[in-house]
Amino acid sequence: MKQRSVVVFIVGPTASGKSAVALYLARQLACGLVSADAMQVYKGMDIVTDKPSPAVLRRAPHALIGTVAPSREYNVAVFCRDARRAVRAAVRRRRCPVVVGGTGLYVHALVDGIFEGPSADARLRRRLEEEARTRGLGVLFGRLQRVDPAAAGRIGPHNARRIIRALEVYALTQQSLSELQKKKNGLREEFDVLLFGLRRDRQDLYARIDRRVDEMLGRGLIEEVRGLLKKKLGTTAHCCIGIREVEGYLKGHYGLDEATRIIKRNTRHFAKRQLTWFGKNKDIIWLDVASEADLAAAARRIAAKIRSR
Repeated sequence: MKQRSVVVFIVGPTASGKSAVALYLARQLACGLVSADAMQVYKGMDIVTDKPSPAVLRRAPHALIGTVAPSREYNVAVFCRDARRAVRAAVRRRRCPVVVGGTGLYVHALVDGIFEGPSADARLRRRLEEEARTRGLGVLFGRLQRVDPAAAGRIGPHNARRIIRALEVYALTQQSLSELQKKKNGLREEFDVLLFGLRRDRQDLYARIDRRVDEMLGRGLIEEVRGLLKKKLGTTAHCCIGIREVEGYLKGHYGLDEATRIIKRNTRHFAKRQLTWFGKNKDIIWLDVASEADLAAAARRIAAKIRSR
């Protein structure tokens, strides 16, 4: 039986040191680095997303950093398509693909697959929405219970959007949503996937976040956001932490100190959500880090694990 190629993931909350570990790892092995960051994919959003510097990217190129105009929408399905291409390209070059990032949904979908159902049918959806208004959502839920009891059990009787989507999928494909979702195809089906997570003391992590925000401001965050806001930003790009907070400052809603406080607070909340998301994944091998030496040691441990496969 042919041995499967290894694909490594380095995940964890923002400011935990993922990029540093990936760079240490790249010094030890021939790696193909792939970003799994929903915001670093956008061009021109360099400081606000804390992208690796141009010098670092020249030394260790990352796929999917700075490849999409911030006016465009970028979603998990497109990411999976692009990331799979990058992973397979690295394997063809005999490099170990190393996916680095903290966007949990992107990582989950890439590893385990994503359901890509039929495109929405506007006419069918309007008809179902009108039926829900005139006859009641319970009628649609009862229909879903008959054609796809598993989906009905997951969705429940009150989520109109998901009930309508499940019925729409069935009407368009004559297959239940539950059956179609079993056909998801993630990297696990093709590669030997190893997931490593970086874990820090919570107060240490928050202190690193606060320092990083201060550094971003010192590097020109305000001017970068001012320039971005002069362009047409897509909904996703506009949601990047730092943009709306600085926008409020630029519009005079509050001062710079308050903007800084809000960015730090929102980034800490984001890190907490990331920890919750990744904490549910039982496949992640957690590596405790507290210093630069620990980051280097984490990279050595990952390299040893790869070599042992």
